[in-house]
Amino acid sequence: MPVDRYLAVAGPRALREGEVAVTKPGPGHVVVDIAYTGICGTDIHGYTDGHMLPPAVFGHEWTGSISALGDGVEGLQVGQRVVGGVGPACGRCPQCVAGHTRNCDTVFAEANGVDADAPAYGAFATRVQVSARRVIPVPEGLSEVEAALVEPTAVTFHAVRRVAAEYGAITVVQGAGPIGLLTAQNARNAGAGPMIISEPSPARRALATKLGFPHVVEPAELRTVLDELTRGLGADVVYECTGVPSLLQPSAELVRRGGTLALLGYPLENSSVSYGDWQSRELTVIGSLAYHHEDFVGAMHGIAAGRIDVVPLHTGTFGLSSLQDILEELDSGRSKHTKVLIDPKQP
Repeated sequence: MPVDRYLAVAGPRALREGEVAVTKPGPGHVVVDIAYTGICGTDIHGYTDGHMLPPAVFGHEWTGSISALGDGVEGLQVGQRVVGGVGPACGRCPQCVAGHTRNCDTVFAEANGVDADAPAYGAFATRVQVSARRVIPVPEGLSEVEAALVEPTAVTFHAVRRVAAEYGAITVVQGAGPIGLLTAQNARNAGAGPMIISEPSPARRALATKLGFPHVVEPAELRTVLDELTRGLGADVVYECTGVPSLLQPSAELVRRGGTLALLGYPLENSSVSYGDWQSRELTVIGSLAYHHEDFVGAMHGIAAGRIDVVPLHTGTFGLSSLQDILEELDSGRSKHTKVLIDPKQP
């Protein structure tokens, strides 16, 4: 009987290889042959920590083609290209019943890999079996690499939607990693005005410039450039995309009185902030985690229309056997990569 191969976290900085027999998917499920799986900061943290991630989350940025359908699956077909996402609001959970469909408990559980149908491992694998709710068809115009970068694009699409900034808002993006660069592009599409991107890496600053952003600075230059742009007033919106705990209060201090601090980066440690400062200046603080089904749809439309350019973020593709080495490199802080994809068809 043929088997599927996968890699999962086995402990701090440790991976285990597993195999599972190929079987017909259960009712309401599909099997997807994986084309690419992206590595994100969550995967790196889960690998170095060894226990923080639900198993399905390690390898959650994926695209592939449906190879089998379980009983009762409608609207999908074998051979169809899909990305891994979340389903629409379920309409049955307490949040939905109370009218808060944008905070559907079922979708939240799917996004965090803790729903009842979550697979036993993520998509650092040759094949995965998931609930049919979780797969979203890919438009014809998207390449495989573009499809592989839909998930992080949806994360940032979601955050920009939540902020709902006024047209022309003066904007700062902290960090030009994949999340920062995608946030900047989504904010630009949503009508952001002058935008400053702050990033310590010369290579990532160069990439931000290549993507058409004129104000790309080193962190030490940010305050000066922002003051010149706003006459000392501060930004209307600051997107904090690094997740560095020590940057939380300094990021808030870049926001003008009455402006908005949007939190995308996920700190793994507590942060010290001045609550009195935030209250006195009447800041709006918006946290953003994961996404909704419609964020995937909107993200794919943006990529297909050429309004979001994800291809330059892709800097390397490796096989499953290289996963641990790449995770170590990305964690070192010395890697030149922006977005790495794993191709399970490679050795």
